[in-house]
Amino acid sequence: MEKKILELKTPDLGDSDKIELVKWYVKPGDKVEEGQELLELVTDKAAFPMESPKKGIIKEIIKNSGDLVKKDEILGRMEFEVR
Repeated sequence: MEKKILELKTPDLGDSDKIELVKWYVKPGDKVEEGQELLELVTDKAAFPMESPKKGIIKEIIKNSGDLVKKDEILGRMEFEVR
């Protein structure tokens, strides 16, 4: 099976200027399931859990807890298998 890398990017959370990456629930090397919560983002209005779009392995964490991030910014990368 072929393995591919998926960039985990900040989703569109509306018109918030300030988005904070509060906490990662995973670390590099962790196996994750589709739908598993990977991290939590907070705006001035609400908290948003970010779920894994696929089953795979977390390969890299780029942004850390406490970092301010923008829409479409790469937060981390995961590897998944293509069937």
